[in-house]
Amino acid sequence: MDQPNQFQSGSVLRLPVFFISLSLIFLFFGLLLGILGSFQYIFPLWLRESLPFSRIRPLHVSLVISWIFTASTGGIYFYIQEYLGKKLYSERLGWLHFILLTIVSLSTIITYASGKFGGREYLEFTAWLGLPLILYWLLFMFNFFKTLNIKLKTAPIYIWMWATGLIFFLITFLESQLWLLSFFGENLIRDTTVQWKALGSMVGSWNMLVYGTAFYVMERISGNSKVTNSKQTFFFYFLGLTNLMFNWGHHTYIVPASPWIKHIAYIISMTELLILANIIREWRNSLDTARKNFHHMPYRFLTAADFWIFLNLILAIAMSIPAINLYTHGTHITVAHAMGTTIGINTMILFGSLCYLCEKFSRNRESNFGKILQIGFWVSNLSLLIFWISLLAAGVIKAFWKETKSHQEIIAFLSPFFNVISFAGIFMFFAFSILIYYVLRVTIHIILQKKNGIS
Repeated sequence: MDQPNQFQSGSVLRLPVFFISLSLIFLFFGLLLGILGSFQYIFPLWLRESLPFSRIRPLHVSLVISWIFTASTGGIYFYIQEYLGKKLYSERLGWLHFILLTIVSLSTIITYASGKFGGREYLEFTAWLGLPLILYWLLFMFNFFKTLNIKLKTAPIYIWMWATGLIFFLITFLESQLWLLSFFGENLIRDTTVQWKALGSMVGSWNMLVYGTAFYVMERISGNSKVTNSKQTFFFYFLGLTNLMFNWGHHTYIVPASPWIKHIAYIISMTELLILANIIREWRNSLDTARKNFHHMPYRFLTAADFWIFLNLILAIAMSIPAINLYTHGTHITVAHAMGTTIGINTMILFGSLCYLCEKFSRNRESNFGKILQIGFWVSNLSLLIFWISLLAAGVIKAFWKETKSHQEIIAFLSPFFNVISFAGIFMFFAFSILIYYVLRVTIHIILQKKNGIS
């Protein structure tokens, strides 16, 4: 869709920048807590009384998930306006969304830090915090669809992905709270099945938000909308949507639920082979383009994300095979998959988006930050690769030994791997801190600026 000439990007940037700035704070502290948690594998008694692992883990997970959702939200709030060439339906609702998000986030952090839990895995906050969360998500959805006000049939792929992600997050979050009903909460098998189903699909919902952002940025960088409107792209979108809705079953292989659920999940998970084949083909076709654009930081981050998609899809397919899942479930292989997805894929895409915005609006594009950003990019990816491989190695060893050796024996043998994981985590933390500082430097400048229509 062509943008009207009177549309000025700066006039609609302030609200998205607040979301982006908050998301970077979430990421910084999420990474910091991740390092503290890894240290407790090496020094079990460290912070055991004041901040035990049972509190660090949910804090770390919640902050990293909040980073993904909040950074995606900031991008969507700007990109939907840039795409349509008009302002949000209601900026006031956007600010109310931001305030409620901040309140829920701070409340969750305080309750976790004080040891007060009341939910289920990954959503362990007390149930009452779900109400303002649902409210601010409804505000987000209402504002998005009222602003959009076009037929989805003619919309590009990223609009479909954003719309899908918004709708399915609400559905999956409501599903995750079904444990509050006695029919689910008082039946262990039913409760576990529904909870893991909801969380598996919830990951798919935020992936839609992130991947939609990736498609939008790629279209803007290339200036070519062919990919975002092609039949092939929509085919793989609907394949991914099918996986979002039905591919959660491999999380429940060990639960004595109905066999047909597991069979359907396995069949659908194998359709990811088509996605893998497409990634390889597209990668080969894009080699010349990569050589021309790799100096461009947004393109560089998106290329890194493509590499991590390739690695994690192979791992995900393997984990979806019941005979393999029997051994990998509950090991560090699952953690490697989670880290590769949230950091390698989602975080790389989001930094590609943020660098795109920084290049678009920063007046200091030729500053000394170019070389520093390259250092942050390479160190973050290389340290993540070492981190990921070490987790896989630890998981494989545990998978082979968990039936024959005690937990204490396995942990003692894995100690060197934990040292490498912590060491790689430190490098990853400092590398991402460089990237966070760069983007925050630009966003704070925009927040403080009073000119050029930004108020």
